[in-house]
Amino acid sequence: MVPHVDKSEFAGIRSRLAVGRATLPQPSARKRGRSGKSSCPAMPSIPEPPDLAAAIAVLPGAGRSWTMLMPYGDLLSSNHRLHHMAEYRLKKRLRHEAKLTAQSRGLPRLERAAVYYVLHPRPIKRKRDPGNWAPTAKAYVDGLVDAGLLPDDNSDHLLGPYPEMGPPVATGAARISLVIAEIDASSL
Repeated sequence: MVPHVDKSEFAGIRSRLAVGRATLPQPSARKRGRSGKSSCPAMPSIPEPPDLAAAIAVLPGAGRSWTMLMPYGDLLSSNHRLHHMAEYRLKKRLRHEAKLTAQSRGLPRLERAAVYYVLHPRPIKRKRDPGNWAPTAKAYVDGLVDAGLLPDDNSDHLLGPYPEMGPPVATGAARISLVIAEIDASSL
């Protein structure tokens, strides 16, 4: 079950994490049981931001860019076979998270943009296909439209979303970063 966090609480958490002043429990403050092991699981890691400067530079009319690390949670893969209502609830949650993240960052309204989604996988030794997470990226892009970042997600306003592979997370589940690059509409 996903805990409910309202919009103002979510914005506060995101801003404290962005500045590096998040109030996360320290390893020494964790209670230890009889076995001497920590009773709390390890805190999830924040992966390094992706460097897509070379990919963005080749876009015609590329301007400013922003990177948004999306919150932890279940991601939707093309390989998942979910009941249609479970899939709907997951898409709705992903869309809402993207909307809140974009609003808390205060991103400007863009007429055209290119979106890259960067998969930060769990640290296991098998190969990953970042294209399998396209349903998650689609829900995130719909959330960006809901936030008013883009007028629509059709080809007149959006290039992508393009899959990229990022560094793995040290602990926790897989995460996705969205890299949004502004594109000058007059260059096309």
